[in-house]
Order: sequence, then C-alpha cells, then structure tokens
Amino acid sequence: MIILFIITNGYFSNAQAYPQFENDHEIKLNIGLFLATTTVEGSYEYFLNQDVSIGGTLYADNDAADYNGNFGIGPNVRAYFGYRPRSGFFAEAFGLYYTGEEETQNNTAQPSRDYNTFALGLGIGNKWVTRSQKFSLEINAGLGRNVKTEEFQNTFMYRAGLSLGFRF
Repeated sequence: MIILFIITNGYFSNAQAYPQFENDHEIKLNIGLFLATTTVEGSYEYFLNQDVSIGGTLYADNDAADYNGNFGIGPNVRAYFGYRPRSGFFAEAFGLYYTGEEETQNNTAQPSRDYNTFALGLGIGNKWVTRSQKFSLEINAGLGRNVKTEEFQNTFMYRAGLSLGFRF
C-alpha cells in the first residue's frame, strides 16, 4: 500500500514542477509595417523551450524601390529574458535575403537596376501574451548589414514592427 501511494504521489507531483506548454507554434502578422508602408509581413515562430525559439519571416511589397526591397525571406533565433515563459524582453539574431530595385540618383535616361542581397543582423523587442497563451502582441526593431554583393556591403538594413500573433 505504501509503495502504491509513493508511485501515485510521484506521478501527480511531477506535473507541478514545470508547466507543460501545448502551443509551440506561433504565426504573426506585422500590422505596424502594413499600416506604415503597405508591406505585408508574416512570421512563424517555433518554441524550442521556455526561453528559446526559432522562426522565419516572409514579406512582400509592391514597391521595389522601398527601403528593404519588394520581397524578403529569412530565419531568426530568439532568446527570451522575461519572467513569464515565452514572453517578455527578447534578443534575436536574424538573416534576411531580399530583392529590390535601386533607383538612379541623377536625371539620366539610365534605367533602375534590380538587386538581391543577404543581410545578417541583431534585434531586440518585447512580447506580451494573454493568460491563455493563445494571443500575443510584439514590438521589435533590428539592424542588419549586407554581406553579399560588394556594392551593398557598406549599407545597412533595418527591421521594425508591431505584430499580432496566434499560438497553436
């Protein structure tokens, strides 16, 4: 009887040590960027544990001469430093491949030139989640440096956003 009590007590108390999170996936829409520039940006985030996640970003814009071009895709990795799991202040490292069109600086008949480049960067932000851990609000900013195409290597790119997310 005592052995049965010890086994069942250990089984039920094991679940109390760390909460089990069921929603490891999150999709987000950057509404701040959309309202400011009509760029559509979506992101996906997968939580490896309570403090680390990996993800990716995809954006499209119909203005090829915009600040980060007309198409971009890239991965990121985040570390969270908040008191609540999977939320609070975070730092991230990201990569971004993007394409666009460089406008000519003078009034010559020279046409615009298409480009594609890759940037590596760092960012910070903060994420708030509801009690149910289903919905999130995130604000972030980042700065990256182009590492491809020699003529763009001295230029920087930036990321910023206000995103709404849903966890599933």
